[in-house]
This record gives sequence, C-alpha cells and structure tokens, in this order.
Amino acid sequence: MNDHSNDTRLPRVADIEDAARLLQPHAVYTPLLESPRLNEELGARVLFKAEPLQRTGSFKFRGAFTAISRIASAQRAAGIIAFSSGNHAQGVAYSARLLDIPAVIVMPSTAPRVKIDNTRAYGAEVVLYDPTREDRETIGRRLASERGFTLVRPYDDFDVICGQGTIGLEIADQADALRTRIDTLLCPCGGGGLVGGIATALHARSPGTRVYSVEPEGFDDTRRSLLSGRRERNATGGESICDALLAPTPGALTFAVNRDALAGGLVASDTEAMTAMHRAFNDLKLVLEPGGAVALAAVLAGRFDVRGRTAVVVCSGGNVDPEFFARCLVHD
Repeated sequence: MNDHSNDTRLPRVADIEDAARLLQPHAVYTPLLESPRLNEELGARVLFKAEPLQRTGSFKFRGAFTAISRIASAQRAAGIIAFSSGNHAQGVAYSARLLDIPAVIVMPSTAPRVKIDNTRAYGAEVVLYDPTREDRETIGRRLASERGFTLVRPYDDFDVICGQGTIGLEIADQADALRTRIDTLLCPCGGGGLVGGIATALHARSPGTRVYSVEPEGFDDTRRSLLSGRRERNATGGESICDALLAPTPGALTFAVNRDALAGGLVASDTEAMTAMHRAFNDLKLVLEPGGAVALAAVLAGRFDVRGRTAVVVCSGGNVDPEFFARCLVHD
C-alpha cells in the first residue's frame, strides 16, 4: 500500500499558491455572498464563502484534486482509495474521474444517501461499512494493501491542506476587491485541514484576521486540543447530524498547523445548525448541509459576537438529503 500523506512539512503560503495554480483550470472560484438583512440583524458586515457551489458541492474537491494530481503517474495508474463520510468521497471520486484513475471509497452505511449515490455516479467503487462495529482506516488499509492502491487521506495530508487553503487566497483577494478588511473568519472544522489551510493563507495575505474553528457540540476535539496544547480525542458513542465533522481527533499535521494558526475554537448545537440551514436558504438562497452550516450557526446563536466587525463565515458544503433539508426549512 502507498500512503500519499508522507510529507510532514507545514504548508506555507507559497505552497498554497502552487495549489491555486494547479486548480485554476478545474475548480470553481466561489463567490463571497452578503445579506443586508443578516448584516442589519447582526450589527456587522458578514461575508459568506459559498463552497456548496464548488464542484461536488463542497470544498473537498480542492484538496482531493491537488493531492491526486501530485501522485506519481505509476502509482496513480494502480488506483487510489479513500475513506470518508461523503464529501471527501465525492471530491476524490470526481477528481479520479477527471484524471482517469480507478477509485475505491470506503464510506459508512449511515452516510447521507445523496453522498453515497453521488460518489457512485462519479464512477468510484463504494465499499460500505458499519461504523458501530468496524473501523474505516483498518478497512481502507486492508483494501489498499490487497489492491496496491494509494491512500488519499481526508485531511491529514500536506497537499490536501494546500488545496483547501486556496479558499483563503480567494477570500483575501475578494476582500481586497471589496476594499474591506476582514477582522474575523469562522470556519467549520472536522479533522482541521480546511481551517488550517485557510488560516495559513490568511496569515500571509490578511495578517490581522483572527481565524476560529467551529465544531458540533460533543465533537469539539480541535477546540479542546487548542486549550490543552495536545491532541484530544472525542468520546465514543456520540451522535450529531453534522456527519461531515465527526473526526475522532485532530490530525497530527493539521494540529501542528492549527495550534499556532488559530485564535480559538467554538461549537454549535445540532439545533443551531438546522436553524442556520434555514436562514442560509432564506437569506442567501444557499443550500447547506449541517456540517457546512456550523460557522453560520455559531454567529446566529451568539456564540461569537460579530457586532461592529467585518467577518467571513465559511459555508463548507451543501450535500444534504432532500428529505432532511425539507425538515430544516420548516424548523424554527
């Protein structure tokens, strides 16, 4: 088995700029949205980075395509494998399709149906497992060894972090175009690759911006790790509707980035995430999945006071089952 995540360097802005040049012909330059109604309600200028409009419906395409493109051609020809609850799965599957590479994705049987169906539609072989009894990394490593695939990790990978960090470059450029200075950025956080990549880019391009991770209640391993200075682990058996953000512990590489790059960590409840999904649809005309809505949820719930600030809220994904989304639209 080959493991793509053998580069232990910390990403720099130059590395993220290289990823941006690689992605430029392939990724969507997603808009920075604004709602006068939300600005008035919150007493702030809040800008929303709309990654549901990215290819495959989430930011994950950026990191997946960057990482897979940099695998040696002989290894790529043998195929790639990934494990994911759904957004990394789709990013890897679609990237593999663009690059004409065989792909196998290990996914929990509890993943939203839309994520499983889309991953298969992009041409990947999907292997389902029971998350209550089986370990995805063990399954992924076994299949990779049996078939000679290269493992592409969802967050703890140098090239994946660099790909996700291109969002930070775009935000800095978009803020410059608006002639505004960003005080604060709030970003959904699972394993920490997205927020780490964005923070790395912004520290170079917008050094006055303070970056915060936002996690579901009960899955705040990054928040607690920032406080303790070591990688903390979530308790087993917890549940959340935010399926995209349920990593058990920060990655070794992502935590090495985030312990210095982040100003702190926040949480949002499932109920708050559902409210944020409703408000994003009403006020931004944007479809968010629960994990993609937690940063907005933290702002709306007052878990971070944005009054008087210019803040960016990263909306990281919009892959949600229609039936569940319909429930959120009537949620009060």
